[in-house]
Amino acid sequence: MTSDFLVIGSGVAGLSFAIKAAQHGTVTVITKGELMNSNTAWAQGGISAVLPEGLRDPNDDCAKHIDDTLDAGGGLCHHDAVQIIVEEAAETIEELVAWGTEFDRDHEEPERYSLGKEGGHSERRILHAKDTTGREIATSLVETARKTKNITLLENHYAVDLITTGKLGSVTDDRVLGAYVLEIATGKVHTFESSRVILATGGCGKVYLYTTNPDSATGDGLAMAWRAGATISNMEFVQFHPTCFYNPAANGPEARSFLVSEAVRGEGAVLINHKGREFVTDHDPRGSLAPRDIVARAIDTEIKRTGAPCVFLDVSPLGNHFSERFPFIHETLLTYGHDATKKPIPVVPAAHYQCGGVVTDLQGKTTIRGLYAIGEVACTGLHGANRLASNSLLEGNVMARRALDAIMKAFPPGKEALSAPEIRSWESGDAAPPDELVNIYHNWDELRRTMQDYVSIVRTDNRLLRASRRLINLRKEVREFYWGNCVTPEILELRNLVTTASLIIDSALQRKESRGSHHTLDYPETKEACKKDTLLRRF
Repeated sequence: MTSDFLVIGSGVAGLSFAIKAAQHGTVTVITKGELMNSNTAWAQGGISAVLPEGLRDPNDDCAKHIDDTLDAGGGLCHHDAVQIIVEEAAETIEELVAWGTEFDRDHEEPERYSLGKEGGHSERRILHAKDTTGREIATSLVETARKTKNITLLENHYAVDLITTGKLGSVTDDRVLGAYVLEIATGKVHTFESSRVILATGGCGKVYLYTTNPDSATGDGLAMAWRAGATISNMEFVQFHPTCFYNPAANGPEARSFLVSEAVRGEGAVLINHKGREFVTDHDPRGSLAPRDIVARAIDTEIKRTGAPCVFLDVSPLGNHFSERFPFIHETLLTYGHDATKKPIPVVPAAHYQCGGVVTDLQGKTTIRGLYAIGEVACTGLHGANRLASNSLLEGNVMARRALDAIMKAFPPGKEALSAPEIRSWESGDAAPPDELVNIYHNWDELRRTMQDYVSIVRTDNRLLRASRRLINLRKEVREFYWGNCVTPEILELRNLVTTASLIIDSALQRKESRGSHHTLDYPETKEACKKDTLLRRF
């Protein structure tokens, strides 16, 4: 299959790009599950934006949003990235609204949006659709994409590997030609040809045992880019969301990974320990509204200090406003047997966001010609060592727009850089026997438990080295599965998770300090000499 643009991923970044790119050529969007199965659709809190005067909080401006982002990022944010993305936020909101997204309006002044506040933000600037903002955005994008001419949407198609011309370590003619894609229903791998490939595959939360991410978040785009020779940055910075619902009696992964939005704390809820004391103020004067890395470490410290399995989020300060403002959270908790209006919500931190990723410039361009990365899979420099709440949906849309603008100026459809060499067809092996699937599931479980135990909120070099040694065996077994049997979604996900986990560990071992969401007991101080990005490239 050939198209002018090949988009891998169906979240806010991928679909925003596809809708706009369809004005200039043919677009193929592939996603390994359903279109709505993305981190975007799972987002609760909202999207941060400083709106034009008259619509925003009168105390707010872009300078404050920039300062808040830089503060949360622990000194590693790229100032130019922060400034550009923050200043283009209003345009993002206009675009999403034009595509059908309906944000909540102020009850007293319906012409204005209702603005929320989250941890790390100095002012109210979070646009939301109750507590299912991501689903509202994703729904409007999917509906718009389905109606847009020139877009082909392919669900249940899993990108296996990128196809490039260059050899690892070569910079002479390293460019993308397309991707090999598994059609899950048939088990066949097809060749998708395109000189413009856009990775919008999201993050890697499923590398950990406890995560707020959907099952699709297995680091696929990152692992593909790494295997193709792209430069990777700052993978040691995995953000843990402070408030994931804790209920060991609840069955199923959805119950164990249910997020209680940071916006709840923005409206007045507070974190307390089992004795009812607000403990986060011991770590930061902002208390429950400190940036996520600080709050997550405070909870981790409190759990280890007291031996309690969790802490609690007290929503009683909100009164009836809780069920009105957060109906999805309230009703979902009720289905799990917990009434938050009667007793505090038990919560623990869980892996939430990949702050690092495939290195790009501010047009989404990677180190491989023709390959662009946008959204969570990319590292633009916006998030630094810790993402500011609700900056992710913003970045996805802004970078989609900027990537397309850059492509249309430098490499528009019809202007082919060089004649492409003949692409070799994929050769499939035999199907994996059923007993091999048991081994794959065991490896998956071993990997996630290893990462949870040794590479989570608080680290040491000894723990990281233990994890690294365990991954050596896992990588060997994955190679045996991958080359010895047919390609299946289970094998592909395990393969990508092992690669992503290795990148996280290797990056963490390189950083000899504590900064943002990377905290190590061996190097507890933040060092000026370490104030630089961690860069990795496969040679």
